Amino acid sequence: MAQQFKRKIYPPVYVVLGCLLMAALDRYWPVTELIHSPWERAGFAVFAVGLLLVIWAAGSFRRERTPLIPFREPTALVEAGLYRITRNPMYLGMTLLLAGVAIRLGSLSPWLLIPVFVIVIDRRFIRQEEQLMEAQFGDSYRSYKGRVRRWL
Repeated sequence: MAQQFKRKIYPPVYVVLGCLLMAALDRYWPVTELIHSPWERAGFAVFAVGLLLVIWAAGSFRRERTPLIPFREPTALVEAGLYRITRNPMYLGMTLLLAGVAIRLGSLSPWLLIPVFVIVIDRRFIRQEEQLMEAQFGDSYRSYKGRVRRWL
């Protein structure tokens, strides 16, 4: 039962929930203002870079005709493009989306959600996805894993 529940909530849902919680923290518990006007507008650029990473990485999956949805059986080991730099460019992009929102909001409290997001994604998705990839692609994936870092 828990395994089914875990698989129904996909990473973009965590990003949306994270953004909503960040906004609530900023409004009701801002702690201190870190980024002041006009610098908080830089959050738009960071958000855009994160969105670009997610779209670019998803496009690589589509070109290789391998599923985007976590825990579906992979049909290809994607090593080109962004995947030469990081094994998880989509998750990195999602983290940048959250960082962009935190910058835009300006206060300290939204930043608390970013490490929580990274830990949740690592525990609920990345570790299991890596096991799946290793089972599917064996030495090819182990070699790739040895060359390319998980995040950056």
